[in-house]
Order: sequence, then structure tokens, then C-alpha cells
Amino acid sequence: MKHIVFILLSVAMLVACGQSYEEKKLQTRQQRARQAREDSAALKIAVTPTLDCLPLYVAADYGLFGTLGADVRLKYYAARMDCDEAMLAGRVECTVTDLVRGQYIMERGMPLEYVAATDACWQLITNRNARIRNLKQLNDKMLAMTRYSATDLLGDYAVDSVKLKPEMVFRIQINDVNLRLKMLENNEMDAMLLTEPQATAARIRKHPVLMDSRKLGLRLGAVAVRADLKKDTARSRQVDVLIKAYDMACDSINKYGVRGYGEAIARHCKVSREVVGRLPEDMKFVHAASPRKADIDYAEAWLRKRMESDATIQSGDGSK
Repeated sequence: MKHIVFILLSVAMLVACGQSYEEKKLQTRQQRARQAREDSAALKIAVTPTLDCLPLYVAADYGLFGTLGADVRLKYYAARMDCDEAMLAGRVECTVTDLVRGQYIMERGMPLEYVAATDACWQLITNRNARIRNLKQLNDKMLAMTRYSATDLLGDYAVDSVKLKPEMVFRIQINDVNLRLKMLENNEMDAMLLTEPQATAARIRKHPVLMDSRKLGLRLGAVAVRADLKKDTARSRQVDVLIKAYDMACDSINKYGVRGYGEAIARHCKVSREVVGRLPEDMKFVHAASPRKADIDYAEAWLRKRMESDATIQSGDGSK
């Protein structure tokens, strides 16, 4: 009799567990469906672990988007190229980018509107063990960059400025900014273009800086949204909230300094507190405003020239 009772209890427990499992599966599916609907309705922004995204990190961390009445979410990517692909695939509606990549996205068929010009800057930094002391010594060296980007443009600028043959500087495409920095530290690359805070991390380790985009008078950083968002009332309001929260975050960063947000920088950009403590103290973040036409024109002209050159080379290869 005891055995029968035990068996009956065991069966009852199994049935109960089975029902619980099925209920949990149903609940999980419902949760996923709800999350997908909410995510679809939110304004999603592609960001990278770089300092030009700091106003957005601050706005998200301190709930500014929600306070202003809009669902705005950050989507994290390791590289700008990944952000571009997310835009083109419709996974995000906004991206922190540069003007070369922005123009390239539009060349690929997606109209954009630039809602902010960022103060993103890039430094050409060489491996201290390579003993490269001037740009002419880049001859026969490897330079890490991202194709069709501000780093590609600045790499061309560096090579042209000292009249090196372009084919004698080997451009190596390393899109992930933190991987690029790691390759410098591991002596796997001779030189590279880095933005902050990765540039500070490289300088701390005594890697020489040979060129700084700030000294060239170029402002190539930007925040871009899909141009068709303005046609949708709800989306347009989300963009307005984005801009307002962005400006509020810029004001706060300028008031307390970038080091006042050291924890956010370390966490989002994946750098040490030592790097945060050595960031330039004079960094300022400007309110959202359209990029200068001269910068857009410069980026577009360079991009068209590069694409035409690449098309000619590919055509030539195909005829052999």
C-alpha cells in the first residue's frame, strides 16, 4: 500500500512539474513577444565603446529619456561598421558615426539626417617598439583602420601629406576599437588611428602620437538618424527627446568634467580607471547641431574618390 501511495504521489508531482514547465514556456514566449513589441516601438541607438557616445551613456544611465517621456534604448556594438549594418538591417534607427561612414550608408541606399556633430577626434599612434618617429617612416608598415571611415580618410591624409606611395603603407582593417588597441599593445600592428578613450590608453603606454585630427581643422564625428523618421509623429517626438536629453547630458558632463563620469566611461568603454584619470581635462561636449557643410563636403568628396578608385582597381583585376 505504501508503494502505491508513493507511486501516486510521484506521478502527481511529475504532472505538476510538467504543467509548471509548460506554463513557464508559455510565459517566456509571452514575455519575449511583449519585449519584442516594446523594443520595436522604442527609438534604438547604435553606440560603440568610445567617448563620443558619452552623452548618450549619461542620458541612459540617469534616465533622462524616460523622464522626458520617450522610450529610447542603446544598442551596443564593438565597431562602427557593425552599427552601420544594424542601421541598414533596420535593427536601429539612430547611430553614433562619422561623416564618411554616414555618407557611405547613404550611398548604400539609406537616407540619413545628421542631428548632431560630435567632437570625436582621432590620433595616429605608432607602436613604440616600431620606432616610427615621423609619418615618412610609415613606408612598408601596417596601419590599422576601418575601410570607408574617418580613420580611412585620415590614413590617406597622413600618407599624402608626406608624399608616400599609397600602396607602400599597408592598410589593415581592424574594426573593433578595443581589439585594435590590444593589437598595438601586443606588438601586432605598427600604427593605427584611435579615438578616445583608446587613444589615452595608448599614450599612457608611451606609444607616440604622429598626427591629431583636431589640428587639421576637421570635425568628422556625427549622430545620424534615418531620414524617414520625421514622417512619423511618434518617431519624430522620440528624436526630439533624444536631442533634448543629449543636450542635458552635455551640460552635465561639461559641468562636472569627463572624470566626473569616470565609472560610466570605464564600464561602457571597457577601459581602466587609470585611463579615465588620464583623459584630457579640457574635453567639452557641444549641444546637438548639424555638422558643418564643409566637413560633410570634404567627407563626401573623399569617399567618392576612394570608391571610384576601388571600382577601377576591381575592374582591372577582373580583366586579368
